[in-house]
Amino acid sequence: MNPARTLSTLDRLLADAQNALETVAGEPRAQRRNPAEAEPEAALDQAERRHAAGLMRINHVGEVCAQALYVGQAAVARNPSTRDQLLAAAQEETDHLAWCGDRLRELDSRPSLFNPLWYAGGYTIGVLAGLRGDGWNLGFVVETERQVEAHLDEHLQSLPAADARSRAILTVMKEDEIRHADHAEAAGAKVLPPPVPTLMAAASKLMKTIAYRF
Repeated sequence: MNPARTLSTLDRLLADAQNALETVAGEPRAQRRNPAEAEPEAALDQAERRHAAGLMRINHVGEVCAQALYVGQAAVARNPSTRDQLLAAAQEETDHLAWCGDRLRELDSRPSLFNPLWYAGGYTIGVLAGLRGDGWNLGFVVETERQVEAHLDEHLQSLPAADARSRAILTVMKEDEIRHADHAEAAGAKVLPPPVPTLMAAASKLMKTIAYRF
């Protein structure tokens, strides 16, 4: 049996570039079944469909950013176990990305026009977070996932009451995000200093405002 190949820096850069293209321009494929499959399609009026699409576009952008963030963090992670944990979380985020994309198509809508920009920003932040060391790397995961959990709660409350398909997707996404944060805490995540969570929340608010419409 041939030994496992050790990836060079160039190999990793090429793999990251491929992930970026698939995330932004491709149609990522989920490994798990879409939670919406068990729910009937509701008859939503135009305003409800537009609002549901805006929320799902925000969540789709969130998953684009999550892909970029985790891949960027993994690229500079010092501990192989930390890298593996980040890449495993990224795979579940790929499921979320595919599910949100499916739902946007069902709502006759589209992803954000600024996805390349969101990805580039997320990847840069991920690399910068990872360069601080694995404890800070994991701390960034915890804070990110806790903030995502909070906005998913808001969306679950804001969705049209009849939109069971979108709600089923967001419910599973929330469960996954909670687990990602819990695993990162158990692996030794450090608590981020006060200015960082505030800046993250401000950036997230700006992203959500833009992505809802564009």
